[in-house]
Amino acid sequence: MRLHKALGIGFALAAAAGCGGRSGSREYTLQGQVLSVTADHTEANIKHEDIKGFMPGMTMPYKVRDPGQFADLKRGDLITSTLVVVSNDAYLKDVKKVGEAPVEETPPASSGFELLKKGAAVPNATFIDQDGRERDFASFRGSIVVVTFIYTSCPMPTFCPLMDRHFATIQSKLKMDPSLGNVHLISVSFDPVRDTPAVLKTHATALGADPKYWTFLTGDRDGIDQFAMRFGVSVSRDMNDPLNITHNLRTAIIDARGAFVKTYTGNEWMPEQVLADLGHLGQ
Repeated sequence: MRLHKALGIGFALAAAAGCGGRSGSREYTLQGQVLSVTADHTEANIKHEDIKGFMPGMTMPYKVRDPGQFADLKRGDLITSTLVVVSNDAYLKDVKKVGEAPVEETPPASSGFELLKKGAAVPNATFIDQDGRERDFASFRGSIVVVTFIYTSCPMPTFCPLMDRHFATIQSKLKMDPSLGNVHLISVSFDPVRDTPAVLKTHATALGADPKYWTFLTGDRDGIDQFAMRFGVSVSRDMNDPLNITHNLRTAIIDARGAFVKTYTGNEWMPEQVLADLGHLGQ
């Protein structure tokens, strides 16, 4: 049974959650299927339908503030819940199981590319920066690079916008610490259809990004995907709507010789960790 049909049966049994919310927050109905739950029941990977008025259907992890909300859930369960979005956070509440269905198994994509190993040379690739100039990634050699992968219209405050905020924090430290003067930040968009150089320029300005320290890149979609895969980035796009993007998060350090140093997985890392690693690298 396809997910949307199963959801239709399950959700016919449940009352839809209301929109609105407390002052300073927004609330949306989220309906989907549980793919996995962490051992501490604080996070679940959920394949969900379109969230009306907020974001298209995709698969991504969601947290709860009360682990009891996920305590009895298992792979394949269909749920309805309320997604609460605040300025710098998002979480689920009022989680209710409304049914279960077989999980549609998707065979893992074979990219043909191996993950970069520590000390390996980062392959070159050609991009376009926020000023519309062609930039080879190799042109950043000579600087220690911190690179992350985002798209500017990502609605989840704990995903791409969090990477933006972390980079803004790191940039402020770079400006104050002469020992980090050789560090450069790079944000690569994997949504080149919407993230044109002009859009990236506006985004960079809104973040206070100083081009001396922080560059935004876009370019050919397939080229970006192949480059990002080497760092463990997984991007999938709906066949009927390429603007519907599901992705994970990876941030990496590359040394001044262009060699891969390390990757930070997901959104759990903090700017202080990166700054400490940069400090050790510069010693």
